[in-house]
Amino acid sequence: MKENIYRTHTCGEISLKDVGKKVRISGFVQTIRDFGGLVFLDIRDMYGISQVVTSADNSDVDFASHIPIESTVCVSGNVKKRDPETVNEKLKTGLVEIQIEDIKILGKRTGELPFEINTNQEVREDLRFQYRYLDLRNDKNKNNLILRAKVLQFLREQMIKQGFLEVQTPILTSSSPEGARDYLVPSRIHSRKILCFASSSTAI
Repeated sequence: MKENIYRTHTCGEISLKDVGKKVRISGFVQTIRDFGGLVFLDIRDMYGISQVVTSADNSDVDFASHIPIESTVCVSGNVKKRDPETVNEKLKTGLVEIQIEDIKILGKRTGELPFEINTNQEVREDLRFQYRYLDLRNDKNKNNLILRAKVLQFLREQMIKQGFLEVQTPILTSSSPEGARDYLVPSRIHSRKILCFASSSTAI
C-alpha cells in the first residue's frame, strides 16, 4: 500500500516490527471501551483491525469515548507492545497497540444504525439491501466480495495466458440527468430490455 495523507499502514499490518514507530491508520470505529482514564478503540478497515488507546494525560480521552460506532477516523500515534494480560491472540495485530497522539473524525455517524454490523444476527433482506453500504462492511459479505474478485482475476489471467482476448461489449442506452452515476441492469423479466437506475454516491 502506498503511503498517503490518511495512512502509513493498514489496520491489518501493524506488528512487533513497528514497535516504537509513529504510524497513521484510518478506518471504522468498531468498538469503544472506556476505563475512565483510558479509552480503547478498535479501528477496522478491509485489511484487519488495530487497537488504539489514549494516554491518561491525553486531552483526547473524553473526545475518543464519545465517537459514534461505525464513524470513520484517522489516528496517528506510536506503536507499543501490549502488556501480556492484554494480548489478543485472535487478532493478527493482537501483540501491539497504537498510543493515540492525534485522532480526527473523517465521517461521523449521525443516526442510529438500522442493524449491528459485525454480528451474525439475522437481518431482513429488504433492510440489508436498503442499507447495502452498511451491509457490505460485514466481514462475511466483505470476504465474499474479495473471494469473487480473486477468482475472476485468476480466471482472467489464465485465459490471457492461453491467448484469449477480452473484449468489452458496450451497452447502448439513452443518457439521463444523472450522467456518469447511472448504471444498467439487464433484466430477464422484461425481455430484450435494459433497466436503468440512478445510483447514490454513498461511501463504503
